[in-house]
Amino acid sequence: MSSLRKRTLLIALLALGLWLLFFDSHSVLRRVQWHHEHQALLEENARLEAEIATLEAQMQALDSDLVIERIAREQYGMRRPGETVYRVVEP
Repeated sequence: MSSLRKRTLLIALLALGLWLLFFDSHSVLRRVQWHHEHQALLEENARLEAEIATLEAQMQALDSDLVIERIAREQYGMRRPGETVYRVVEP
């Protein structure tokens, strides 16, 4: 192989490598970003599942519909249909 062919092949391989690393729609950088996003979503999902389990345990522990209604109103701002809720904010 001549020196010109080797140099051309090297430049072509380098250009292909750069293209795959940075510019391709499935580039290495995007794959790393997707991996970090996936990990963050898995952590958030685990946190939300734990919160759901805690809330379900609280609901099982409650034996009165009035207690459940009070918690729904106070913590989650829920209301009955047609009801108007006025919040009092202390200064």
